[in-house]
Amino acid sequence: MPNMNKSELTFSAILVPLDYLVVFLAGLVAHGLRFGTFLTDIRPVIYELSFRNFLPILLIASSIWIFVFALSGLYNIKTTRRMVEELAKIFLACSTAVLIIIVFIFFQRELFSSRFIIISGWLLSIIFISIERFIIRSIQRHFLKKGIGIHRVFVVGKDATTGRIVNELNDNPGLGYKIVGQLKEVNESEIQKLKESLKDSNIDEVIQADPNIQKELVLKIIDICNEYHITFKYVANLFETSVTNIAIAPLAGIPVIEMKKTPLDGWGKIFKRAFDIIFSVFILIILIPFIIIIAVIIKLDSAGPVFVKLERVGQKGRKFLFFKFRSMIEGAHAMKKDLIAYNERSDGPLFKMKNDPRITRFGKFLRKTSIDEIPQFFNVIKGDMSVVGPRPHEPEEVSRYQKDHKKLLTIKPGMTGMAQVSGRSDLNFEEEATLDVYYIENWSLLLDLQLIFRTPFALVSRRGAP
Repeated sequence: MPNMNKSELTFSAILVPLDYLVVFLAGLVAHGLRFGTFLTDIRPVIYELSFRNFLPILLIASSIWIFVFALSGLYNIKTTRRMVEELAKIFLACSTAVLIIIVFIFFQRELFSSRFIIISGWLLSIIFISIERFIIRSIQRHFLKKGIGIHRVFVVGKDATTGRIVNELNDNPGLGYKIVGQLKEVNESEIQKLKESLKDSNIDEVIQADPNIQKELVLKIIDICNEYHITFKYVANLFETSVTNIAIAPLAGIPVIEMKKTPLDGWGKIFKRAFDIIFSVFILIILIPFIIIIAVIIKLDSAGPVFVKLERVGQKGRKFLFFKFRSMIEGAHAMKKDLIAYNERSDGPLFKMKNDPRITRFGKFLRKTSIDEIPQFFNVIKGDMSVVGPRPHEPEEVSRYQKDHKKLLTIKPGMTGMAQVSGRSDLNFEEEATLDVYYIENWSLLLDLQLIFRTPFALVSRRGAP
């Protein structure tokens, strides 16, 4: 369990009875809607379910909801967790709870008298719990901005990564952190000064933001933190993110550690592929009228096809044709070699040019809103891509990968992913690679849902959009 102060523990305790009452209320509203005069006029009641008979069922069902919430980690409050992550957990937990109830009814061999109550109760519980959590979260953030319940942190490091973390914590007090000191030069004498600072203050955490500090010095800082019961956190480098997913199995009576490439091996791969197909087909059906309108505008705006097929590198280095709405003039790729001198990305193999002359008028809008990427759902159905995954890169870019970067080719590239929702093109290549490697090593269906929920917010913010 993460380090929690009194404020966090209080909010965690409050949530349990509140959630129970809100789920109970959702059940009452569902029952009232089904047996109210408005709905019964449209669909007459065949099997009557009195409130007296429904009440014990609702009490048990509400308890099941709370049990599932606890298993889903919804009572493990983290002030740094985004609301979209909370919504994803709520959706998954409510869906699991209603599935348990459906299975229970099935094995009871009894027909529940109202499917409407089950479906509406599920939807209402998601809506009501989301509203309740948003209100509680807003109250908690208000307290944090007032300095109540914050974590006092000491930051170690002075590199670019440290700067990003310091700026993020200073600019967003609602995250619950207050920087009370920073150790920029890490050496023996400065560590002794840090020890005196930690000894005589009420610091909650030390964050090593620079991942490249010498191990010997880091171990001394950890020892000091342990001595004074202070939480130690650190930013992982690219290698450390690649060894977090391990399995231990005995061989000839000796424990052997396997560095697994990704949890997507085995059943994870099957679940992700099924989700990709269902989600992509559903979205494309909804967007058919919108796709037709976009196609007409592209044809009217400039000469050329509606769609373009670009070569990209996918899983295990295999090349595939990548579908997009055309946002550039014809022959744009051939012009790239003449523009390479204007590349604004000097940190890695990626190409970015702010005022790229190859982009059409309507193409600027398509790229700014990322609408040009909608046809990639066809790549997902075809099996070349996934809805969530590392960013797909061009062959020329991949040819410049360092050895560590080839880890990005372990799984299929995605339409959205950790890098896309965490800063889009504002991230340098090494930061983007670290995020994508973390995703590869820590994949879960819940993580996919969280990233999908966060994608629209990243698009609206347009942070780093070309």
